[in-house]
Amino acid sequence: MSQFNAKHFQTPEAARAYLEALRWGSERVCPHCGTINSSYATKKPGVYRCASKECRKDFSVTTKSVMESSHIKLHIWLQAFYLMASSKKGVSSHQLHRALGVTYKTAWFLSHRIREAMRNGGIVSPMGGEGSVVEADETYFGKASPRPLARGRIPNPTKGGKSGPANKRAIVSLVERGGSVRSFHVAVADGETVRKIVKDNVARESRLHTDESRLYHGSSAHFAAHETVTHSRKEYARGDVTTNSVEGYFSIFKRGMRGVYQHCAEKHLHRYLSEYDFRYNHRIKLGFNDGERADLAIKGAAGKRLTYRQAN
Repeated sequence: MSQFNAKHFQTPEAARAYLEALRWGSERVCPHCGTINSSYATKKPGVYRCASKECRKDFSVTTKSVMESSHIKLHIWLQAFYLMASSKKGVSSHQLHRALGVTYKTAWFLSHRIREAMRNGGIVSPMGGEGSVVEADETYFGKASPRPLARGRIPNPTKGGKSGPANKRAIVSLVERGGSVRSFHVAVADGETVRKIVKDNVARESRLHTDESRLYHGSSAHFAAHETVTHSRKEYARGDVTTNSVEGYFSIFKRGMRGVYQHCAEKHLHRYLSEYDFRYNHRIKLGFNDGERADLAIKGAAGKRLTYRQAN
């Protein structure tokens, strides 16, 4: 395939050199103890031994990453990273299986590890800020596992407060206008849950834009402004007040999930959300091309593990 003409896509040795430069640069770091430039090569290609007396452990560029202990050749890993990072609506495991020449089971587990690498780990700063607009909205996708509800409780209420899309998977997304998205799969999209997500992830100085849902009532006390559009009255924009950005993100997500992946178990939904969030947050409009997006996903693989038992 033409997009795999680069040297690091061709052989495991070239892929290893590319990964080492990407992860370590000129300073090789022991992933066990963090010692910098204090290791030496062993007889095994790509394997180094830490020279620190307290450590003395062997490691490679894939140690303590989602690629650790994998029998998949490194250039195949890089091809898979590139395909998943460059496909706007995603790439199915069946397509990876055919394109990379691996078994379907291998492609499935490989794709889940790459989604884990795309997950936004560590401490994240609040979205928005002074003069910024953050749009919040919720959507429902697929069928959720049945959950017991307290007596008299309405499952996932609609805008009007009536019984809503029960037994569907609730997703809450926050989009900083012209910037990034942050998505959450929640058991129930009730007022308490949604308001906590918004308060914990949006800077107080931001303007919050939502629809008329009662889930966001009281938000004006926590932000510079809380402005709404009334979708039930066919109002989708009033001046610069709109939720079109978050609705656009949901459109990309749902088209990909229905047209590419088609089926997603609820226990894996958070991984697919991480994948779509990652691509949206590193889209062309923000200055990222396919290669840069793939490199960022590879860098995100460090410090994360996903075993076969966890992925099931």
